[in-house]
Amino acid sequence: MVPAADSLTRQFAPQNVGPALVDMFSRGVLLPDIGLSLWRLVVGLLIAIVVGIPIGLLVGLSTTLERAVSPLVSFLRMISPLSWAPIAVMVFGIGNQPVIFLIAIAAVWPIVINTAAGVAAIDPGFLAVARSFDASRSELVIHVVVPAIRGHVQTGVRVALGIAWVVLVPAEMLGVRSGLGYQILNARDQLAYDQVMAVIVVIGVLGFVLDAGTRYLARERN
Repeated sequence: MVPAADSLTRQFAPQNVGPALVDMFSRGVLLPDIGLSLWRLVVGLLIAIVVGIPIGLLVGLSTTLERAVSPLVSFLRMISPLSWAPIAVMVFGIGNQPVIFLIAIAAVWPIVINTAAGVAAIDPGFLAVARSFDASRSELVIHVVVPAIRGHVQTGVRVALGIAWVVLVPAEMLGVRSGLGYQILNARDQLAYDQVMAVIVVIGVLGFVLDAGTRYLARERN
């Protein structure tokens, strides 16, 4: 029998979130899903970093390439990452791969843009001094460009992390049977809306901690 609407509404009350959290943790439900969600997030973000930073460096160092690539980057980054979901499922099937792909494609653009912006913001005098010492292109990138753009890259990674975390939850609703996004669907199907709210609280807390961690690491390295 379907519970009455007012009964379902009462499940959203703040006092029900705590007991629902305790119940889910005691049943060993949330911890494995938190671990899997964080693992997918890290893998997708690492792929975005490995792909995004070199592209950003190339775009920032070459005016010709920047003019050629900028329209394409502007076009692709304005497409909602979740629009790629049917293609991701078609190519990778059901499982971790499409989720990681959607995270990576969502996170890569802030890293590309901020890296390129960092290169463009470098004082030309620094590059001229390095060239006056006959620095090769690789030495120029390693010893001048990379240290100079560290702040921009950190900002790009922080923005990418936030976007990736937002995309992760709906991406985990694509047929996978684990993760925080799956737990929201599972609780909804059981009409356990107190558990839905509990998972939402966990998502918010973890997102806050992740963002605070990136800000702390950025301050420590500066």
